[in-house]
Amino acid sequence: MNIALDMMGGDFAPDEAVRGVARFLTAGQENVHLTLVGDKDQLSPLLTELAVLSARVTVVHAPQVIGMHEHPTKALKEKTQSSIAVGFQLLAGKKIDAFISAGNTGAMLVGAHYFLKTIQGVIRPAISTLIPKNNGGTGLLLDVGLNADCKPEQLNQFAILGSLYARHISGIENPRVGLINIGEEEGKGNLLAQSAYPLLKANPSIHFIGNIEGRDILLDRADVMVCEGFTGNIILKLAESIYEITRQKEIRHDYFERFNFENYGGTPLLGVSEPVISQALAFSNMIDLAVKMISSDLLGKMKSRFERLG
Repeated sequence: MNIALDMMGGDFAPDEAVRGVARFLTAGQENVHLTLVGDKDQLSPLLTELAVLSARVTVVHAPQVIGMHEHPTKALKEKTQSSIAVGFQLLAGKKIDAFISAGNTGAMLVGAHYFLKTIQGVIRPAISTLIPKNNGGTGLLLDVGLNADCKPEQLNQFAILGSLYARHISGIENPRVGLINIGEEEGKGNLLAQSAYPLLKANPSIHFIGNIEGRDILLDRADVMVCEGFTGNIILKLAESIYEITRQKEIRHDYFERFNFENYGGTPLLGVSEPVISQALAFSNMIDLAVKMISSDLLGKMKSRFERLG
């Protein structure tokens, strides 16, 4: 399999990206070839310095960089030779099997929408993230920012996408799906939650356990937690702040260490036709996640599920 990395994305690129590549290659995975997309003049000396195995990497020159605070749509239109744009061109042309980046998240989302198709039947893709549970496990939360406003049918589809991810990537045989709400009782919540509940309850493709409240998110109540992106993004940013606060106050505990989201493999965009992963500093972890998604044929299973539903 061939996985491409945006080597210029992130606060510490390209140095940290090259170190991540070196860590991944020394760990094994002989069947994985890496395509490194970025400025050759900057990458070449770093690859030589770290003695990266040249036989297992290909460098594709992309002289432009989309900064973290640039407007995503404008940047992609004007910087067609940026590492993000070139990476998506390779993915859309079937020259690579997955594309990952720690760069401008908005540009990654716009790029996925512009260059790739959604899985047939999917209304809108969703961004998901892992949330540490108090029992040592993790729960999958989606959407966390791509869809600030949703229709009930979208939440129903998020539940299907999340369930397939939890089953085939996290290894949970029958993942429990909970709808994030302001109360456990059926009929609680705003119009979106009230309308989504019966759809989720009647969905034979998922194991729906009903509403879950904010206090349940860090407990072992549900494996997949569904909400619109406005609520999900607030939860995600609150979870990120937990790690920052414990660092500032020098609180050391194994559980709080798990809120360092660098430990996870990035944020997969679920519902698009090709594997796209963003928002992580640990490049080697992002590559591992991409390998799992490809090896498990996760997108093939998602496509088959939505074909049956259609």
